[in-house]
Amino acid sequence: MKKMIGLVLLAGMLVLAACGGSGDYRYRIGVIQLMDHTSLNEIREAFLDEMERLGFDDVDFDIQVGPGVDMTVLTSITQVFVGNRVDLIMAITTPATHAAANVTSDIPIVFGAVSDPLHAGFVTDLNHPDRNITGTSDSLPVELVFDLARQLTPDARVFGLVYNLAEDNSVAIIERVKAYLRANGLSYYEATVTSTIDVQAAALSLVGRVDAFFTPTDNTVASAMPVFAQVAMDAGLPIYTGADSMVRDGGFATVGVNYTILGQETARIVAQVLEGTPISEIPVVVMSEFTPTINRAFAEALGIDVDALGDVNLH
Repeated sequence: MKKMIGLVLLAGMLVLAACGGSGDYRYRIGVIQLMDHTSLNEIREAFLDEMERLGFDDVDFDIQVGPGVDMTVLTSITQVFVGNRVDLIMAITTPATHAAANVTSDIPIVFGAVSDPLHAGFVTDLNHPDRNITGTSDSLPVELVFDLARQLTPDARVFGLVYNLAEDNSVAIIERVKAYLRANGLSYYEATVTSTIDVQAAALSLVGRVDAFFTPTDNTVASAMPVFAQVAMDAGLPIYTGADSMVRDGGFATVGVNYTILGQETARIVAQVLEGTPISEIPVVVMSEFTPTINRAFAEALGIDVDALGDVNLH
């Protein structure tokens, strides 16, 4: 199994995966990852490891890591995949999947970590994909996250929502969060960002107005978690996040998806496609196993005792 990884900063910085020289057919898979950060890297590595474990040693991977939500660059990457006649595109995140879907309706696309495939328009029925697209969803259990918030910080009544409006995945989750907060007598303020350099200012703009922060599985915010966490820590405000990797990178707590398992599930879907199963017969896998994850250092800074919480992951 050959892996070629490129960090894409400009549209022209693309690498063509080499084909095997044995004369036997080798599958070619283009992997497009929105950006370089912990959650997405975890998905990619779990995907590649599981493909190897499943015995797919006749695959050349052209792995491209983009600069974030820059559709010009993401589209250029997928256009190169199409030009190179890859057998399949594996797209990590909603924007990366949009880029692939906008370029080809013929090459199979398997996505990983799309929060709301229906809202994004990739499928109209999770159980019966009707395009060339299927994959795995990291749909966030909003109710479970706020149940945990009620347990850990019961006095938090006003939440600061920090996210990137350009990420459809984030917008879909935020709409569910707003509905939940309104239905439960809670309130919120919003601070949106367009890039990682905006995150610190967005967080600071909410200090003094909120009791806690919430950020979804937002790739832009995730890339700036250490900076965000420092603002929150200095203000004594917890950050509830959409992914356990965001807790490992400085957030306070979540009930979220295990991205290693998601990457493995994505590989199993790709294996089905390569083995000839029509995409219409491969339902979208919505992850359903969730475990609370709490940052112990953050909890101690807030004066919260987490040792009696039971079955939680502590970082």
